[in-house]
Amino acid sequence: MWRRATSLSSLIFSSSRRPLRDQQGAYSLKAWEFFCAEPFKGEGCLSKEKNLFITFVLGGPGSGKGTQCAKIVENFGYTHLSAGELLRQEIASNSEDGAVILDMIKEGKIVPSEMTVKLLKKEMESCDNGKFLIDGFPRNEENRIAFEQIIGAEPNSVLFFDCPEEEMIKRVLNRNEGRVDDNIDTIRKRLKVFAASHYPVIEYYSKKGKLYKIDAIGTEDEIFERVRPVFAACKGAH
Repeated sequence: MWRRATSLSSLIFSSSRRPLRDQQGAYSLKAWEFFCAEPFKGEGCLSKEKNLFITFVLGGPGSGKGTQCAKIVENFGYTHLSAGELLRQEIASNSEDGAVILDMIKEGKIVPSEMTVKLLKKEMESCDNGKFLIDGFPRNEENRIAFEQIIGAEPNSVLFFDCPEEEMIKRVLNRNEGRVDDNIDTIRKRLKVFAASHYPVIEYYSKKGKLYKIDAIGTEDEIFERVRPVFAACKGAH
């Protein structure tokens, strides 16, 4: 099942052990009440215009977060936004911003947080739905701060798909995507970068009581049964 993370000792994946699995049972009333609280209303124009309910979805390459996002969308009616996909779409559109993004990527530079967040904001403004799953974002503290300042809202919750390093490596290698960077050495480097950049974000939201850690070992359906109670609780409360 899921649990609200209260300790950082087991937040980041480890190749030496499987994540601790929570004992089965009903989630606590306290966690249920927190997750189903009224959506945050910030100072940004978007948060004033929409009744937002935002969930950040974090997890390393191969953690299965994309698959679970699709199931959440299907079952609970959220809109799924991927920062990486929005950047690729902007490049493909041949827009001025897309050309800038492409040049930065070619030069090995990181796309500014402000540019990424503005793409997310554009999509959120164009959507009638106010419930968003934002996949693979924020990648670091700079992303997090830019989002809160530009959107004018904090996430209501943050899902972290906790999966051992060796399992993620196995899953990525088994993908039939033909990616040139899908070999053991490069995957380990990607996982190392993920852990280093995401740790402060995970720590921040853990301290705020917004982090929900999901055991990402098992079949797609087994994992979703650990995700389902988090969203089912809120669906019943609104």
